[in-house]
Amino acid sequence: MNILQQISQAGFQTVDLIIVLCYLALLIIIGIVMGSKNKGEEQSANDYFLAGNTLTWWAVGASLIAANISAEQFIGMSGTSYADGISIATYELFAAASIVIVGKFLLPAMLKQKVLTIPQFLRQRFNDGVGLAFSILWLFLYVFINLTSVAWLGALAIEQILGLQGATLVWGEFTISLRMIIILALYLIACIYSLYGGMASVAWTDVLQVTFLVGGGLVTAFFALRAVGGGEGAFAGLQTLFVDLTSGEHLNDSHLHLIIRQSQDPSAFANVPGIAAIVGAIWLSNLGYWGFNQYIIQKGLAAKSVKEAQKGLLFAVALKIMIPFIVVIPGVCAYYFSIHPEMFPNLKGSIEVADDAYPWLVRNFTPVGIKGLTFAALAAAIISSLASMFNSTSMLFTMDIYKKYINKEASDKKLVSVGRIVYVSAFILAFIAVKPLLGGLDQAFQYIQEYSGFIYPGVVVVFGLGLLWKRASGKAAVWTAIATIPLGAIFKICLGDVPFLLRQGYIFMILLAMFVSISLLDTSKSEACQLPCEQDRKTMLKWAKILTFAGLFFFIVATVVVAMGDSTAWTAYLNDIAFQAFFFFGIFVACSAIWLYSNSNDKLRDEKAIPVDISLFSTSRSYNVCAILLYLVIAALYVILW
Repeated sequence: MNILQQISQAGFQTVDLIIVLCYLALLIIIGIVMGSKNKGEEQSANDYFLAGNTLTWWAVGASLIAANISAEQFIGMSGTSYADGISIATYELFAAASIVIVGKFLLPAMLKQKVLTIPQFLRQRFNDGVGLAFSILWLFLYVFINLTSVAWLGALAIEQILGLQGATLVWGEFTISLRMIIILALYLIACIYSLYGGMASVAWTDVLQVTFLVGGGLVTAFFALRAVGGGEGAFAGLQTLFVDLTSGEHLNDSHLHLIIRQSQDPSAFANVPGIAAIVGAIWLSNLGYWGFNQYIIQKGLAAKSVKEAQKGLLFAVALKIMIPFIVVIPGVCAYYFSIHPEMFPNLKGSIEVADDAYPWLVRNFTPVGIKGLTFAALAAAIISSLASMFNSTSMLFTMDIYKKYINKEASDKKLVSVGRIVYVSAFILAFIAVKPLLGGLDQAFQYIQEYSGFIYPGVVVVFGLGLLWKRASGKAAVWTAIATIPLGAIFKICLGDVPFLLRQGYIFMILLAMFVSISLLDTSKSEACQLPCEQDRKTMLKWAKILTFAGLFFFIVATVVVAMGDSTAWTAYLNDIAFQAFFFFGIFVACSAIWLYSNSNDKLRDEKAIPVDISLFSTSRSYNVCAILLYLVIAALYVILW
């Protein structure tokens, strides 16, 4: 049977192929047009990497979500929700909460410093060594974790949807996996338009991509829920899921609970360990990713202004809060079908590993025409993320390594040329590494989270305190950067059975103690200027006291609960949901008290400290109202689905 016949048997018809081909053609055309300069006008490095700081709020928000949502969510997160349930939605809910914090506290400070890249900020704030170390760390992360995982998961999904699992192409004496050909095609499409136009092409095509991504994702979720509800509609499907998976023989099923107990489902608990999903190291992953990850924060840095960037982040929050409905609910629907095989006895294909869930669902439950739209949505998610990663990989190497250490006098034309060479190099390296790294995984989402998490504790400590604390020193940053990955490896080896979100919290506490101690002992300080406003000093001191007491309270309560163990029903339950995560949360909160108190009272500062300016953190009433509404929505979801 040839490939076209296999595709047809999978239910993918000519109209679906036409929709996908039209989408890809439109994508490439828009990317090339939007990345073009006027005749005779030369493209500068700022144009290529930051779109000339012309992005509007809707372009910033759309591009953030398009860069973020990829096969990692559609395939990886949906696969984990199939295996473990909706608790994995915690990553999306608290990502939205973290974006609000980034928009209020971190991005304004970066824009005031006119930061182009995250390592550039580290060089300005600390020293060249810290900047170079993190440039290399991010480059390895992008090429060997992000680019490989997104392409691999995308190709896996495409194979499953088209009914081509395990298919190969024979050319003479050579046999090549179709999956590798799909990966090659994804890399090529992402490179074609983004290599030419840089950030402008990436950002403006993302507006198109996020439309397909959200629209196609919602349509797929609708058809899956309608099937669960016996054709009575999506709401009926939601009711059926809730009743079936929370009562009767499935009373103890974890699939519709946001908080997982260790005794209830040890496997799911290992991925999302109880209450640690609210107060644990998930904050490190989210703040590190949304605040200090180059290919994400680069969209905010390319905005027209601080206000425009903040509005863009709020738009991203609105889109982000929809993602659990787009990718997590379909995974739970696939699980529901797997435990009720009698409902649909003649379904095509099977779910061999958890990450097969979403493409299997698309293949069996979306009608002709809608399959093409869903396929386009998946392609949008994959290609937009790859394009953003290629662009940021190129920018990091070109601006932070080539221009800084190899050719300091390079012209804009030369920098753009080098950037394009880096595009191609990253493409080749990722293509070579993709199969050896990801070939044997069952749930790739957990692979991405765990190994990205090796660097996030150090990233949050170094970047966060460097940005906010005037006594943060270069020596502390260097030693923290050096210790970050070795500590991650040691904890992985010695505490491999401990959920990685808890391990990250322990590593953060060690790195924080190291950073603060070295900074306080560092004698290379300058005299600090008084805060320009006495009221600002009083405000910072008030919040320092509040956060100190809050941090101590959380730490003491966690100590009591852990010490009491299973001696009472309440403490047994709390320990079963990983209440020890409050050790981390107490220290995380108290950490904010340290820099607030120090900034308001200390008479010494690091020589390269950023001047304290509370006015930077002032946001509009609409921003604050939207933030409060978001947190209320998250709280309501946890009350309903605890």
